[in-house]
Amino acid sequence: MRGALWRLFYRASLGDHAYQFLFRPGPADEVVSLDCETTGLDPKRDDIVAVAAVLIRGNRILTSSRFEALVRPDEAQPGAESIKVHRLRQRDVADAQPMRRVLPGLLRFIGGRPLVGYYIDFDVRMLDKYTMDLFEAKLPNRQIEVSALYYDRKYRDAPPGSTFDLRFASILADLGIPMLEAHDALNDAIMAGMAYLALRDMTSRGARIQRERFRGAPPPPTGA
Repeated sequence: MRGALWRLFYRASLGDHAYQFLFRPGPADEVVSLDCETTGLDPKRDDIVAVAAVLIRGNRILTSSRFEALVRPDEAQPGAESIKVHRLRQRDVADAQPMRRVLPGLLRFIGGRPLVGYYIDFDVRMLDKYTMDLFEAKLPNRQIEVSALYYDRKYRDAPPGSTFDLRFASILADLGIPMLEAHDALNDAIMAGMAYLALRDMTSRGARIQRERFRGAPPPPTGA
């Protein structure tokens, strides 16, 4: 979790003060659901090939208020394994803008709003290496991890030996959310947004998700 002292440090040492707006809270009833498609799973070595963000205001996902872009990777190119996931080949992103040009527009769209997502910490770490180059700071936005909200509604206080299933498809199925075409940045952002709204509503009502009684070694929630 990105704490207050950490944010104060980066705000004080910001390399480009034009991005001070990121450190100012956004509207109280707004968050942004974010997803990145990448060339791999190593933020140090891999690059972003697509990014999408959609605004959530109150209980509505405003698909008309969205940001989406293909991105030409700086160094790492889509390989066979990543292409199987997002189906974006090198030629598909060859004419796209590099992230350093995409990033300012994305940041203006996000502002100081909290960021929602599934494995949102990975997406933010992918963006951080570009923000460090742009203004010498990491993204200060609060992160809301969908799998952690789901874990709390389904597995909190689960007995020892319970099996935890935190796969995105399982979360959507439990919440009755339709599965859009997966590993499309905009679709993934929309589905994460729908899961967030459903889980937030359950949390406000104190509702829980019924769990089955299986045995196994439980992994921790991804957003813990």
